[in-house]
Amino acid sequence: MSPRVLVLTVTYASTEALPAFLDSLTTAGGSVAAVVVVENASPDAVETRSLAEAAGARFVDAGANRGYGGGVAAGLATVGDEIDYDYLLVVNPDVTFTPGSLDRLVAAAGETPEGGSFGPRILTAEGDVYPSARKLPSLRTGVAHGLFGRIWPSNPWTVSYRAEGQTDRRRSAGWLSGACVLIRRTAYEQIGGFDLGYFMYFEDVDLGDRLGRAGWSNVYVPDAVITHTGAHSASRDVKRMERAHHDSAYRYLSRRYSAWYFAPLRLALRLGLWGRLWWISR
Repeated sequence: MSPRVLVLTVTYASTEALPAFLDSLTTAGGSVAAVVVVENASPDAVETRSLAEAAGARFVDAGANRGYGGGVAAGLATVGDEIDYDYLLVVNPDVTFTPGSLDRLVAAAGETPEGGSFGPRILTAEGDVYPSARKLPSLRTGVAHGLFGRIWPSNPWTVSYRAEGQTDRRRSAGWLSGACVLIRRTAYEQIGGFDLGYFMYFEDVDLGDRLGRAGWSNVYVPDAVITHTGAHSASRDVKRMERAHHDSAYRYLSRRYSAWYFAPLRLALRLGLWGRLWWISR
């Protein structure tokens, strides 16, 4: 039997981007078993339902804004055993697929049985390659990237962390962007899916980290190409999203350094992130 993919996207005020996303799926590959659109209770919920159902997708009202991982969990809870699938494609609604791109991801998964997740080459709306297959952030690279990433984008810590210059070949990565990631169902269920403690941001970093710890690899597949337009709801409430980003960064790093003797380090991280948030939001 051919592999089957469950496509799941989480929306919030995404009606501008959703039609192009759903339309591009029709040529992305023949492995799509079902498409689920989870609405995180935005003011556009009625229109989102109409667009999803017109395209033959299943619409799920999450009932509240559950964040990214929470939205995925809400969608999967409605699927249960009703839909048989081998892979879960978690993808933003502001993405468009090139023809055959999903099939190429699925083919790479079939060739890589040790792979738990697979990520495509992601292009920006301007056609530039977004470095979406990155190393796991260590304390040093994470802090340096946070401090210098915006004011000095070419700093060596950011370049190393983002694995820039390594976007043209298939390779393993520490984690793959949650904007579009194909996850082997058995791997996803083994680690318990996304950590719902992350409202938004770093849930994909954490997922890649836990997949790696469980013995799976995260594989970058550059011959599968998508475009991420960035027309997403996160840009509508910048201060709230910045706060969520900093909270998630602390959650991730503090859990990596959770031993009692790292308590001073965790305090320094908390104070440093609060200071950075104040600085960029002032």
